[in-house]
Amino acid sequence: MPNVIALAALAIWPLVAVMLFSRMRFDQALIWTLLVGYLFLPERPAVFDLPAFPALHKHNIPALAAFLIILQKGGLKGSLLPENIVGKMLVLTFVFSPVMTVLSNGEPVFFGQIGLPGLGLKDMIALPIEQFLLILPFLLARQHLVSGGAQRELLKALMVGGLVYSLFMLIEMRLSPQLNLWVYGFYQHQFGQSVRAGGYRPVVFLYHGLWVAFFVMTSVVAAWSLWRLDEQGNKTKLLMAAGYLTIIIVLAKSLGALLFAVMLIPLVIVLSPKAQIRVAILLGSIALAYPLLKGADLVPQDRMLAAAASVDPQRAGSLEFRFDNENTLLERAYIKPVFGWGSWGRNHILDPVTGFILTVTDGRWIIVIGVYGWVGFMAEFGLMLLPLILMWREAVAPRRDKISPMIAPLSLILAVNMLDMIPNATLTPLSWLIAGALTGYAEKLRAARLAAGPVETPVFWRSVM
Repeated sequence: MPNVIALAALAIWPLVAVMLFSRMRFDQALIWTLLVGYLFLPERPAVFDLPAFPALHKHNIPALAAFLIILQKGGLKGSLLPENIVGKMLVLTFVFSPVMTVLSNGEPVFFGQIGLPGLGLKDMIALPIEQFLLILPFLLARQHLVSGGAQRELLKALMVGGLVYSLFMLIEMRLSPQLNLWVYGFYQHQFGQSVRAGGYRPVVFLYHGLWVAFFVMTSVVAAWSLWRLDEQGNKTKLLMAAGYLTIIIVLAKSLGALLFAVMLIPLVIVLSPKAQIRVAILLGSIALAYPLLKGADLVPQDRMLAAAASVDPQRAGSLEFRFDNENTLLERAYIKPVFGWGSWGRNHILDPVTGFILTVTDGRWIIVIGVYGWVGFMAEFGLMLLPLILMWREAVAPRRDKISPMIAPLSLILAVNMLDMIPNATLTPLSWLIAGALTGYAEKLRAARLAAGPVETPVFWRSVM
């Protein structure tokens, strides 16, 4: 169980946010309030569970604190909703579709002797609030991370955060994952999953070692991007930082994050910003299409299992276990496909005698479809894909102003995050922060382009057309 330090850390974080906002610009303070809170605050079960209100924890306390501070300082600029009509609809659907989930799940669910309660008025209030708190980093970033300088600040923060976190990772690689136990009094996950290749996979203060490795992967990509795009004479320092973080991602013992790093590092070094955004849209589209293909039984599971077995039989067994659970959970989701089963674990299969949950939800997509249905899934993943599409529209449009190249690596990070949410539930406040920053910047570029008027197409291009 969490100790007093864990609860105290959560309780004082709004004060930390106040200090950051008093000493930094809004964009910097927003980034660091969410980033440091995500990296160092305790995971569940350290929460403040208030009556008739969703639990407050590390994933929403920093964003809520930042929102209240910005509101008090008069920093909200117009509507919180995106300017794009599709974005507006997706945000409203994301926040308010749980009302329909509650209305369609008023009956209790029974598994033999075990019953789960139906959803009621309390859930109708709590679930939309929970969704609003979840998406709050997106809404705040859309307003306050809208300049090219803010994109650089975000990449820099990811790199610096990775450098600092690597020190704690090295400790756990040597001594085993113990920091959360020493500081907050509990271990976040199953210790056995931290033992890899004769050593340890660090967890530090995050939910799982996979989350740590994925964050370091974003730090690696950010560092290589800053190295390539540097115009201030810091290339040697940035190259050293990027090389060091690349070593850390190898030592983190996570094959998925390592493969993502191997894929993205050459892209951010070699490709143009437009080409990087094209790749990002492709990756994001694959993530959005996977559940649809899975539901239509078009995912080649047997061939994927055979390929995995040729590399590592143990990983093939893990993949087969994952596929089996996905199939079981999808069958249950088909019973309530539109708005899902709601909370209280109703989307799972329970043992009819003991009440133990028999199914495992690894991927974010299957969690969302089970809880909020296909409507909730399209709203959440659509909000992740939309900024990539909006950025591409601005990147290819004739324009007079220059687009910051920093948006390209951020687009790739967001797209890979979507792809990683197929096997894992790595949706974090940083995911929403990046999505909101790209959305806000795309809106700013569109407004500037429309205000400047049409750009005349060169004569030679008109003749070719």
